[in-house]
Amino acid sequence: MGYDDILQHLGGFGRYQRRIYVLLCLPAISCAFHKLAGVFLLAAPDYRCRLPYELENATYPMPDERLTLAYPIDTLTGKFSTCNYLDANFTDDYWAGGTPAAGVRPCNHWVYDRTKFESSTVTDWDMVCDRNWLRASADSLFMVGVMLGSIGFGYLSDKYGRKPIFFASLVLQVIFGVLAGIAPEFLTYTLARMVVGATTSGVFLVAYVIAMEMVGPSDRLYAGVVCMMFFSVGYMLTAAFAYFIHGWRMLQIALTLPGVLFLCYWLFIPESARWLLSNGRPTEAITLIEKIAKCNKLTVPQEALDKLVEEDKAQQQEDTNEPKPSLLDIFKHPNLRRKAMLIFFDWFVNSLTYYGLSWNTNNLGGNPLLNFVISGAVEIPAYSFLLVTLNRWGRRTILCGCMIFAGMMLLTTMAVPASQQWLIVVLAMLGKMAITSSYGTVYVFSAEQFPTVIRNVALGASSTSARVGGILAPYFNLLGDYWQPLPLLIFGALAFVGGVLSLLLPETHNQKLPETIADGENFGKHKTVPGSGTGTSGIMVAGGGGGDRDVERTAEELQVLSKPEPATDGEEMASDTLKAGEDKNKY
Repeated sequence: MGYDDILQHLGGFGRYQRRIYVLLCLPAISCAFHKLAGVFLLAAPDYRCRLPYELENATYPMPDERLTLAYPIDTLTGKFSTCNYLDANFTDDYWAGGTPAAGVRPCNHWVYDRTKFESSTVTDWDMVCDRNWLRASADSLFMVGVMLGSIGFGYLSDKYGRKPIFFASLVLQVIFGVLAGIAPEFLTYTLARMVVGATTSGVFLVAYVIAMEMVGPSDRLYAGVVCMMFFSVGYMLTAAFAYFIHGWRMLQIALTLPGVLFLCYWLFIPESARWLLSNGRPTEAITLIEKIAKCNKLTVPQEALDKLVEEDKAQQQEDTNEPKPSLLDIFKHPNLRRKAMLIFFDWFVNSLTYYGLSWNTNNLGGNPLLNFVISGAVEIPAYSFLLVTLNRWGRRTILCGCMIFAGMMLLTTMAVPASQQWLIVVLAMLGKMAITSSYGTVYVFSAEQFPTVIRNVALGASSTSARVGGILAPYFNLLGDYWQPLPLLIFGALAFVGGVLSLLLPETHNQKLPETIADGENFGKHKTVPGSGTGTSGIMVAGGGGGDRDVERTAEELQVLSKPEPATDGEEMASDTLKAGEDKNKY
């Protein structure tokens, strides 16, 4: 009898579980604040060189007739240069003469258009021209923090428990979030934001794991979707903060302070019962189970509790005796190696495109706040689409279809006239919606491709590929400074290629999941008849464990846990292959 069987005695998704689940979904909103805040904290408004005669409080607008006498034409963009000005004395006689000077000098100071953004880190620290790589590096290092946090906090939560790591992450998030808002210079700001990025993994990790453990198998698909919708709500609310708060320092602090409210969760949020069981603390786990049963006005049979403890001890002994698989095992077998490289590429492309589009809304033209809100809003129908189709159409169909559709939409922006900015926004948002769906699918699809004995290690490697994509995304967005559609074209081309290449992967829906390395090597070599293996309409994957997990993004990717069909012998066998990961809470 597993913990999921105990949940049935607790009423499945009962009153207590619903209350804790909702409370634990709320931190997803706060994590979305921090992950998307860079769009406004690092906003680069229009700017021009501050001419030698202008004071520090000079305003951005300048008459067209003076622009031609003050700035050379940038040969790359065909517009007035924003990094050089003409070497002239700018006297009244020079302005009246109407002849531009021949020499050019580099800018040392700039004047910014503050009609859209009153202030940002870019305007405060002049991160433009030859320093524009700094703003990309800030977002990139934030994602490095996310990657390190998913590894570090994942390991710590396995070792010390979910609850203490959740609150330690919250405290660090608040402290370093405020520090980022008062940072006197770029280095302090970037390091503080990097720590905040790491804590988003810690907060989201534990909240998501405990929340999903409160939900029975039959409700996990819907619970996963709703949890992701909380993140999307936080995505959109970030724009509301930016609408009312125009200074980046106050905005950073305002986005951080809601995290203080979650500190009161210490009184309400329990430790993970699964973690207590797997770490030799069955008495506390039983006490928690009985508390839940009492709140739901139910009773758990004593024999069920005794059997749970006995089976957990046996499982721990089995895990101790099992040899640890290595990532190298994947690359020793040609079919596994081919599938792994395709899956790693899909993770890389999905992460690169998702974050690239999310952080590129200021460069699409039109109203940046509206673009941002739409970019968050399209995620809700994207996740809802998965809820309806994932167990009906198959994983490969949705992954390939969504990636190819996203690629086509983004590539089409190349043909849109610059005057039709609204059409560029529409196409980019359609691409964002599609890539969100494919990102939600790739986790489930890739988890089902790898054999049980290597699944957690392989998912850890996949998550690393995704992180590399997120780390590189800001640098791709910088290319928009030279040609606005270029980032969209790169994202679109990669998404299209990834979608086409994914057709080479075997379908996993309604197939017997591979258990051994040999199963994984043979899986996909021969055509299989849907339904001929296990009737697994989904996989109850708990993601990579220990240090190699993508726990934070596991939730963002919609770790879909499917509604089980009537049990068959085949299904029970497939369930057994995943039991070790499930019992260890490896989400």
